[in-house]
Amino acid sequence: MDSAPARSLRRGAAVPALALSLLVAGCQALTGVSDDAFRPSTNPVTVDTVTRNDRMAALAREQHPRILATYGGEYSDPKLERMVARIVGSLTLDPENPNQTYQITILNSPAINAFALPGGYLYVTRGLLALANDSAELAAVLAHEMAHVTANHGIQRQQKEAEEVLATQVVNDVLGKDPAARVALVRGKLRLAQFSRNQELEADAIGIRAIARAGYDPFAAARFLQAMDAYSASRSVTGQTDEGLDFLSSHPSAPQRIELALRHARQYAPPGTGQRDRNPFLDGLDGMLFGDTPQEGYVRGRTFLHPQLGVSFSVPEGFVIDNSAAAVTAAGPGDMAIRFDGVSLDRRVPLSDYVRSGWVAGLDTASVRPLTINGNEAVSARARADKWQFDVTVVRADGQVYRLLTAAPAGSTALDGVAATVRDSFRTLAPGEREALKPLRIRVVTAKPGDTVATLAARMVGVDRKLDMFRLINAMSAGATVSAGARVKIVTDR
Repeated sequence: MDSAPARSLRRGAAVPALALSLLVAGCQALTGVSDDAFRPSTNPVTVDTVTRNDRMAALAREQHPRILATYGGEYSDPKLERMVARIVGSLTLDPENPNQTYQITILNSPAINAFALPGGYLYVTRGLLALANDSAELAAVLAHEMAHVTANHGIQRQQKEAEEVLATQVVNDVLGKDPAARVALVRGKLRLAQFSRNQELEADAIGIRAIARAGYDPFAAARFLQAMDAYSASRSVTGQTDEGLDFLSSHPSAPQRIELALRHARQYAPPGTGQRDRNPFLDGLDGMLFGDTPQEGYVRGRTFLHPQLGVSFSVPEGFVIDNSAAAVTAAGPGDMAIRFDGVSLDRRVPLSDYVRSGWVAGLDTASVRPLTINGNEAVSARARADKWQFDVTVVRADGQVYRLLTAAPAGSTALDGVAATVRDSFRTLAPGEREALKPLRIRVVTAKPGDTVATLAARMVGVDRKLDMFRLINAMSAGATVSAGARVKIVTDR
C-alpha cells in the first residue's frame, strides 16, 4: 500500500482500467529494459522510435503511465536490466520475425505477472524474476509474450472483447451500492484482459520454438509453468487456485499446459540439452528487491507493517495478505476477507460521525460504538449488504484515519472472532521498530559442505514458512537435496 506525504495513504479510488484491460495480456511475468540496442534505460518510453505510425502502439503509449502507476513504477537496477536485455537480444535474432522490435520494462512489483501491449511493449515484474531460476526460464516467459505480439493476439482480443468489462472495480466507497462492487472490494484486484485458451496455447508453441532456435533449453517453459503452479498452490488458503493471485488463472489448466509444453519441447531437443545459463541469471538477480517496498509497507508472514506510516496489524492463521497500491487485503478460509486502507479526515470530525456519513452501505447505525485500540481512538460498526456481513473499524492514529474492514458470508459465525483479532492487533510502531524494518532482497549464496535445504532455509528472514518458500524460489521438490558448491537463492534483509 502506497504512502504519500500529504495524506499518508492513497485512497482506494476506482481504477480507470477498461482501456488498459482491452490492451494488456493476462499473462503474469517479468519486467525489462529499453529496446535501444537492448541497453539499460532510465526511461523506457521511446514509443515513437519503435512504431511511430502504429495505431495500437499509440494506444499502448497512452496506457504506459497507468501501467507504471498500477505496478509501482519501473524497477531500476542496471545489473538486472543488462541480464534481461541480453536474453531479449538473443530472442530477437529469430529469423521468423526479423523486423519486430521490443521495449521491455521491469515493473517494481512483487506480483507474479508479465504481459504485452500491441506494438512490441513487454512488461515483467520483479516478482516473476524472483521465481525463475535460469536464463532459459526467463527466455521462455519473454518468448511467450513476444509470441502474443507477433501473432497479433492483442488486436484479435480487442475486437472480440470490446464490449466486456474486464476490470474488477477497486472502490473507494467501501461498501458501494453495486453488490458486485462489494465483493470486489474485499476479494478483487485489478484484472487485465485475458487471451483466449487457443491464443495462450499458440503463444506457448511459438515461444518454445523461439527459445529452442536461440539455443536455450526448450524444456524451460514446462519447468517454469510447474514453478508457477507450485506458487499458485502456495498462495491459496483452501488448496484451490485463487484467480486474483496467480499467473495460471488466466490460462488453460496447468497440467494440460505443462504436458503440451513438454510435447513441444521434445520436437526440438532431448531433455538435458540446450543452454540454461543459470549463473549469469543468478548474478543479475543477486540483490534484487523481494516483496514490498518501504513506500508500500511490508508483509511479514501474517503481519503488515508500514515503516513510514508507523502502523501495523496482523491477520489470523490461514489468511494470506496481499499488499497493493490501493489497499492491503487478506483472504482467508470460509470466503472471509479483510481490507485495510486509509483516508484523509479533518481532525475535528468525530469518527462516529464519519462512519455514519454515508460511505458504508447497509450500515446498522445502532451498532456504532466507540472504543480504544492500543491507546488509539476508534469506532466499530456492523453492516449488511446482499449476502455479506461486515465489521467496520475506523482508527485514528497520529492524526491519520485508518479503516479495517472484515467481510464474511451472511451465514458465517466466524466474523466476530476474526474481526476482533484483526482489530485488536492494530498498533503504532515505536521509533526503533520503524528504523529496524528493512526491505527484503534476493541473495544468491553458495552451499557449503554440511549445508542442507533446512539449514539454508533457516537463514531466510521476513517470510512465512521458510522451508516452503526456499523450495518455491529454488524450484526444489520435497525430496530435493543441496550439494556443496551449488548456488541457491535466499530471502534476507541484509
